[in-house]
Amino acid sequence: MDTVWKSISKLYGEHGASTINLSLIDFNDENKSAILRVGHTSLGLLKTALASITKVGDKPAAVHVLKVSGTIKALDTKM
Repeated sequence: MDTVWKSISKLYGEHGASTINLSLIDFNDENKSAILRVGHTSLGLLKTALASITKVGDKPAAVHVLKVSGTIKALDTKM
């Protein structure tokens, strides 16, 4: 999450980061996937911030959005 917050802060500043209201719902260490919660008005901002991530720690990385859903319950059925 630190990498995600750093990316958001770098792109939008502290004020922009405070408006996103991001939270981590679940992280699967086995397949390196996460479920993030964000308001629908901030989805575009989050997608842009995730796409700009090129490293996690010292290792090269790429972050991709796999699914978007209106509710966590609907997301569980999609996954």
